[in-house]
Amino acid sequence: MDVTMNTLEFAINNVWVVIAAALVFIMHAGFACVEAGFTQSKNTANIIMKNFMTIAIGSVCYYLIGFSLMYGVGGVSLGGIIGLPGIAYIPANETGALLDSHVNWFFNAVFAATCATIVSGAVAERTKFGIYLLFCLVMCSVIYPVTGHWIWGGGWLSQLGFHDFAGSTAVHAVGGFSALIGAKLVGARAGKYPNRGKIKPIPPHSIPLGALGVLLLWFGWFGFNCGSTYSGTDAGIGLIATNTILAGATGALAAMVVSAMKGKKPDVGLTLNGCLAGLVGITAGCDAVTPVSALLIGVICGVVMVYAVDFFDISVKIDDPVGAISVHGICGATGTILVGVFAVEGGLIYTGDFTYLGVQALGVVACAAVAVAISLLYFGIAKKAVGLRVERKEEIQGLDSVEHGIAAYTNVGIFEDI
Repeated sequence: MDVTMNTLEFAINNVWVVIAAALVFIMHAGFACVEAGFTQSKNTANIIMKNFMTIAIGSVCYYLIGFSLMYGVGGVSLGGIIGLPGIAYIPANETGALLDSHVNWFFNAVFAATCATIVSGAVAERTKFGIYLLFCLVMCSVIYPVTGHWIWGGGWLSQLGFHDFAGSTAVHAVGGFSALIGAKLVGARAGKYPNRGKIKPIPPHSIPLGALGVLLLWFGWFGFNCGSTYSGTDAGIGLIATNTILAGATGALAAMVVSAMKGKKPDVGLTLNGCLAGLVGITAGCDAVTPVSALLIGVICGVVMVYAVDFFDISVKIDDPVGAISVHGICGATGTILVGVFAVEGGLIYTGDFTYLGVQALGVVACAAVAVAISLLYFGIAKKAVGLRVERKEEIQGLDSVEHGIAAYTNVGIFEDI
């Protein structure tokens, strides 16, 4: 068989992007483990169900409407604001295209579901199951596609030169700021803030499960970032992988050191989240900065995350059981803005010009505003219509039994019936 360079590159690209998408898919197992481990055991089955159904709902919604709104039928953009909508639109392969259109859709679909699942952890342990599922529909059909169109679909931000290579803003900040609204409107968990403003820590039930989740996420992140080349022959994959592991590492180190300085002992949960903070932060500029800059971005995001957790938990009393707002929202925004500082081409430290930095900041603010506005509309209407949270007695009992009629863990022994 005659194999041309184009057909060989087509095959390599498709295999690479499918593998990368599968790695991103594995990240949902990581999110499930982190959220379950960082919360109480009586809500574990509920968290597993939410993360599982996020993939199911997200895939269907992104197929039916989300993809077309993000990229536009025929690549048509309506004023740079939204793609031309269509039902179940996946474009036919163009002549000479070096990536199959279905592979492109698959990679984007697992990103959409990732954006939605960020909210799950922030509203965990007290939110009605159905309320969260409907939010997944809103996120994957509207919020993510609209902001994604601005950044990746030929919308107005991309026209300004906004750079978000793999989604620090498009995925993480959008998910994080949506999580902020959800957590604020649903309210704190029962007993979290007793009278007179005191804070009662609600400890995680399984640090090992949480740590496993972070390792799975770190592993999947190489598909998240490196796969965003959309090409298995791109020479930049090595730099992207290097920057990804370095930022995750220094994020963990910085969070460990700062937590030890603040609390006299290194905090395990904050250290794990520090790794995620560094990964979130480098995602926007992993292709555009040097490894030294990646080290610095990881440190900055690790430190910012620790203080952001304190701010939301202590200062404004927004209960976020897993730190999703700080890790994804704040560090996603921070990492995107830092591209304007550290990017080799156009960054402030290389050019002394604030223009690129200004575009990055504008993009973060615009996307955050959309996420906040639509989330506020959805959660606000749902709160008035049916309520966002379960009854207090049901929350105390645990969502596993209340929402699903099952316990994630049982004490039944094999000799019980003998």
